[in-house]
Amino acid sequence: MDHSKSTKKPMTSRELAALIGVSQSAVSRAFTPGSSIARDLRERILMQAREYGYQPNAIASMLTKRRTNIVGIVVSDMRNPFYPALIEKLTQALQRAGLQSLLFNVTPGAEIEKQLVAIHTYNVDAVVVIASTMLNSRMLTRITEGRKAVLLNRIGHEDIASVCCDNALGARLLVDHLYEAGHRRIGHVAGMTSSGIGMLRYSAFTSRLAELGMRLTRTVSHEAFSYEAGWDSALDLLADEPDAIFFTSDILALGGIDALRTDPRGAGVGVVGFDDIPMAAWPNYSLTTYRQPVSAIAETTTRLLTEDGPTTPKLYSLPGELVIRASSAPRVTGAE
Repeated sequence: MDHSKSTKKPMTSRELAALIGVSQSAVSRAFTPGSSIARDLRERILMQAREYGYQPNAIASMLTKRRTNIVGIVVSDMRNPFYPALIEKLTQALQRAGLQSLLFNVTPGAEIEKQLVAIHTYNVDAVVVIASTMLNSRMLTRITEGRKAVLLNRIGHEDIASVCCDNALGARLLVDHLYEAGHRRIGHVAGMTSSGIGMLRYSAFTSRLAELGMRLTRTVSHEAFSYEAGWDSALDLLADEPDAIFFTSDILALGGIDALRTDPRGAGVGVVGFDDIPMAAWPNYSLTTYRQPVSAIAETTTRLLTEDGPTTPKLYSLPGELVIRASSAPRVTGAE
């Protein structure tokens, strides 16, 4: 059996140029969109390249142009199912724009300084930081220096553009819904108290409670956006006899729903979340939540990274959608 095709080294641009009688630079220009080369020559080179099975070396091209067309995506909390869904939409949008992605997962306990060095080593053209609370302002400046950069689901850095949903609007709409459903005593479960987005949701939530004459029974946080943190927090709040509980994220709310089912005091307690991850729609949860505009966030981020000129360091706040399901069912008795 002939294995020559599977073991033969890929043809180089120099070899292709010699075979068809043109310069190596002509071959390079033929594969570079917008380059200066006669149309008939480009077509001849591309046709014969297909015949010989030639493919340009992407890495060599990157080195020549000093551009990689790679966007570094920095994330620190993959336990929250919202972020994998966001990353999927973001990478798809980047690919449609001709860009590829390289993921840097800055996990708790990791040597962050080494991660920062790695980002510079790979020489990515742009950086997207997704709610990485482990990176302080100084670190953000280091990894984004000299590159286009966008923060996703994170606010508070005056020199970098930030894209997120309208968190204040979402929190207020959820409180309005709880009020209309007859809930008056509301518990609150935070994720990480250092999160600027979490604090923004909390501020809008408590302000709207006061405006409507509702009562905040208590706020609990186990400093994590996780199922387990939601479970423990829900049980902590039951001593205050809330009518409903506002969870800062869906994954917290799912843990809370399951925990409430294990305690007789949890019967009839309404639950709302924030994000609208796929599991929120599962019949076993049927979670009322605020749907983040994930596709719009991904498209806006891609536009900011690909537009000419520097990116304006401002907050791009995009409206989401209130999604009402069974978890926040109206109170049958005890409404004030």
